[in-house]
Order: sequence, then C-alpha cells, then structure tokens
Amino acid sequence: MTVSADHVKQKLTEHLEPAHLEVEDVSQGMCGTSFRVIVVSPHFEGKPLLQQHRLVNSYLEEELKTIHAFQLKTMTPEQWKNQKIQ
Repeated sequence: MTVSADHVKQKLTEHLEPAHLEVEDVSQGMCGTSFRVIVVSPHFEGKPLLQQHRLVNSYLEEELKTIHAFQLKTMTPEQWKNQKIQ
C-alpha cells in the first residue's frame, strides 16, 4: 500500500475533526515515504502529549507500517491560538 498525504489528511480529518491540519509529504530524496504533520484538535483537550500522539498513531496504525518517517506535532485549539499570538 502506498500512502499519500491526501490519504493521511482524510483519515485524520475523519477521526479528529481538526481545527487545523497540515500534512506535508517530505519524501524527496528519502529512501521511503516521509510526512510532516501538524494536527490541532479539540480531541486533544486534557490529554498529555504522549496520549495525543498515541491517538493519532492509532488512527494511522496500518499506514504507519509502510511510512518510513513521520514527524508529528499535536496541539489543542487553545495552544494553537496562543502560538499564533506570539
């Protein structure tokens, strides 16, 4: 299975209802499929960072088996808002 940025974006949108989502394919020159992902979701409220990442990984469990590198940044909408103000 070849995983695309659109596929990752669709799956995360379906499960996390993100306020903001960026999925960038950064595979150029790499030996496999690589993505940089930023997810801002209310589903992360009250969850520590590790739980947020595990939640994302659980929704992409099958895809992660074929992805070479996966850079993930997760935030709550409040954290995203505060970051944009600075």
